[in-house]
Amino acid sequence: MEQFERIRRDRRVEGLSIRALAKRHKVHRRTVREALASATPPARKTSERERPVFGPYEPIVRGWLVDDLSAPKKQRHTARRVHQRLVAEHGADIGESTVREHVARIRAEVAPGPEAMVPQTHAPGAEAEVDFGEVWAVVAGVMTKLWLFSLRLSHSGRALHRVFATQAQEAFLAGHVDAFCRLGGVPGRIRYDNLKPAVARVLLGRDRIESERFVAFRSHYGYDSFYCQPGQNGAHEKGGVEGDVGWFRRNHLVPVPKVSSLAELNERVGAADEADLARVIDGHRATIAAEFAAEAPFLAPLAAEAFDTARHLSARVDAKSRVCVRQCRYSVPVALIGRRVDVVLGAEEVAVCVKGTVVARHARQVQRGEESLVLDHYLEVLVKKPGALAASAPLAMARASGAFSADHDAYWTAARRQLGDKEGTRALISALLLERSLPAAAVRTGMRTALSLATTSPEVVAVEARRAAGEAIAPVIPIGALERYERPAPDLARYDALLETNEESGR
Repeated sequence: MEQFERIRRDRRVEGLSIRALAKRHKVHRRTVREALASATPPARKTSERERPVFGPYEPIVRGWLVDDLSAPKKQRHTARRVHQRLVAEHGADIGESTVREHVARIRAEVAPGPEAMVPQTHAPGAEAEVDFGEVWAVVAGVMTKLWLFSLRLSHSGRALHRVFATQAQEAFLAGHVDAFCRLGGVPGRIRYDNLKPAVARVLLGRDRIESERFVAFRSHYGYDSFYCQPGQNGAHEKGGVEGDVGWFRRNHLVPVPKVSSLAELNERVGAADEADLARVIDGHRATIAAEFAAEAPFLAPLAAEAFDTARHLSARVDAKSRVCVRQCRYSVPVALIGRRVDVVLGAEEVAVCVKGTVVARHARQVQRGEESLVLDHYLEVLVKKPGALAASAPLAMARASGAFSADHDAYWTAARRQLGDKEGTRALISALLLERSLPAAAVRTGMRTALSLATTSPEVVAVEARRAAGEAIAPVIPIGALERYERPAPDLARYDALLETNEESGR
């Protein structure tokens, strides 16, 4: 570059000829002509080097590396393995470093290049993206696999999250309803991958056979859906929510949260969503809260009534007073044994109904074979079979949940000591039946008061429980206060005389 500059300057200042310039700068006249024609030297030509050693094996190695494109990632050729095969199978006399150099070159040639993408812009309220992501939490002391539902507005970047114990359609729809309510509106279109709750079958291209229930849900809220390409090829088509799920998991669920229930975890998730409103997303000029405030008026209004996201089923009560729903079992009152009942299966709750009346509610179980048994449902049969209580599964679950407290245990122990095992257990069951009409805390207070009076009578527990619950109790009248009601005994002498007269006359 500098030599070209000197040649051009000498020509410009001194007007030297091409021959003189070549002699002064000790270069060929051809170089002088190139310098005078352009200030930039021409690119040097690189000669194609022959590969006398590797050349015969290049088609073989290229074939191996092309086959690797469809092989599992962890079982593909390395440069060392290519060298080993060339030596062992083809008798090649070639160095590993030479093979490594050519493998890198061929791999770059056969590997597919990155797909070209076009930057997108999103109008306010026009679009959102939805996805599920896997998360873990310690719930009631147990490490549990859960699913994070995320709905993210494409314009403002505001995201709403909720954790469910399942990816079933009930959770999928409930997540939408919760997000719509918190946003105060509905976006015009939502992007999905091919989640089973929405898509019954993937057809050619972007055509889908959708779930009938999902179609009804979408019609109810009045928005359109867009389906991404199946697999990893379509991940970039909803990259906003894909990145959001990972970001939220790293920033709000690390370390692994420890909670007593799923409801407590969702309270934390909701608080995290509110805190994120103060964040500024890369490429945006304002906070999420400010951008959402500008986008909110463009959302479609909510439907007048919320869509019923629960699934309505029917089940028969077995001999152990349970219904089986999605391979999990839930207890109902023993009076329903053998009958068919209605089941409302929600994302987080299972309700059992008889003629429209709810007779049992349970938190939804997820793992196959899990049970949710309520001790109160079995009290009528336990009155007849008091010996079955001690080892019963409902009692164990009641103890684990805290519904059967230390007060219950203390009362039961005292009742068995005073009345014997059978009658003492029946006294406990009579006390437990009070919890159907009185607050459980009031019944426990009644038990403690009865024990302080050195009695285990269920009647005393009932009186004290009603007093603790604030019910009016008839006052106890002292015996001495009844003296003012005393009257002389009636005189029956005339009646007795009449009886004697009748007997004499034979009447």
